[in-house]
Amino acid sequence: MVINTNIAAMAATRSLAASTNSLSNSLARLSSGSKIVSPEDDAAGLAQSIRFDAQINRNRAVQSNLANAIAFSQTQDGFLVKAQSALDRMSELSVLAQDITKTNTDRSNYSVEFVQLQSYASDIGTKSFNGVSLFEDYHSIPAGYDGVNYNGDPVGKEITVDSNGNKFELSSINYNGYNAAGGSGEWLSQHFGINRAFHGSGYTSGVALGYYGLDITNTTSAASALSNVQTAIQSLANLRANVGSNLQRLKFSTDQVSILNENLSTANSRIKDVDVAEETMEFARYNILVQSGTAMLSQANLLPSMALQLLG
Repeated sequence: MVINTNIAAMAATRSLAASTNSLSNSLARLSSGSKIVSPEDDAAGLAQSIRFDAQINRNRAVQSNLANAIAFSQTQDGFLVKAQSALDRMSELSVLAQDITKTNTDRSNYSVEFVQLQSYASDIGTKSFNGVSLFEDYHSIPAGYDGVNYNGDPVGKEITVDSNGNKFELSSINYNGYNAAGGSGEWLSQHFGINRAFHGSGYTSGVALGYYGLDITNTTSAASALSNVQTAIQSLANLRANVGSNLQRLKFSTDQVSILNENLSTANSRIKDVDVAEETMEFARYNILVQSGTAMLSQANLLPSMALQLLG
């Protein structure tokens, strides 16, 4: 038994300090809900969690992009539905104008509506979504143009579909309109086109059509107009099919990103989220150790005073 050096008190102090530190860490984990309160808790896990957090945030941005792309394509389809209705009515008027019991005045009246519908269908090509053209390469030219097709370079709408920056390029709906100013007898053509690319692989050949001869004031021109409008209806159906394929692709991508984010969040949770039940058990254990350590340190500090009794 010694007086100058209290070995028992030193050991009790060291154990108490360790238990107190563990109790503080356990309390911090329970209050924060995270296993990793400071980098030294799990350096490798922290680095992995940071990467997961960044990827999850990127995926959320991707989900926003995809939602906007779906809205864009749905808006495209909405306008194409209206164009389809206009073409359907134009084909009906073309048939009515071929009725031999109708006078030229009757056919002229049909032609007025026909021209208005043609103008409406042409105007759809100018529409935009948040300032972005819904239909690429729309051009309006004056009457008397030499009739050569004027097609700009197709520009697709690229949508980022994953957190690595990979892109899906929407089918570019090229809705090129040539408007002739003047009377119903002047030449007018309307072109629809479609180009598609995926992951920058390049554009395939465009599908295009034209319908010409807006004059349905006689049976011959009405028959010609009907043939062209029927072709236009088929090509418009093809365009809507491409828009539909865009929507399907985007919805699959949305589901894929959602599942990926769910899996990443699960993995990230295993790394950094605290198990409250397990940590509560540890907290209770450290709490008991701190209390017992405090009591034993008090007892250890009494040992030197016992040596005085030997001197007495």
